[in-house]
Amino acid sequence: MPDSDSICVGAVAGAFGVRGEVRLKSFCADAAAIADYAPLSDEAGRSYEVRLTRPVKNGFAARLSGVETREDAEALRGRRLYAPRARLPALPDDEFYHADLVGLEVVDPGGAPLGRVRAVHDFGAGDMLEIFGPRLGQPVMLPFTREAAPTVDLAAGRIVVDPPAGLLPDDAAPADAEGKERP
Repeated sequence: MPDSDSICVGAVAGAFGVRGEVRLKSFCADAAAIADYAPLSDEAGRSYEVRLTRPVKNGFAARLSGVETREDAEALRGRRLYAPRARLPALPDDEFYHADLVGLEVVDPGGAPLGRVRAVHDFGAGDMLEIFGPRLGQPVMLPFTREAAPTVDLAAGRIVVDPPAGLLPDDAAPADAEGKERP
């Protein structure tokens, strides 16, 4: 498993062709920048130099050092690739790496705990926080917007959320200014 100073920047989606190229999915804001952060490491600690050869649907065809055959490439399918945080660009104050959000405590505007961030997803319309906790009953997907998550305090390890009405179960819904639960 990568150390806490590593950020997942991509994943191998499978083999591409018959000469050892992989189909590489980039999680970087500038997708082609993934090669700039090499060498990349996988969960087992193996390191790879990366050379993008051409864009393909949903990613890039790429050469990874030590991957010579289609079988080698296919064996890496699903492998996540990590870069040291120090190689990645610094982010503005209102942007975050997904890895920094996962595990944060989630509280309502009054400070009552709701749960923790289990994952951050992007289904095409923006980031969604997957929040789980005993008050929720089941995981809840919350849009990661300024309106729904107005405060992210990494130093305190928490996110203050003000979810849209009806998103949370009644027993987890934040109260309004008069202490009544919102509908």
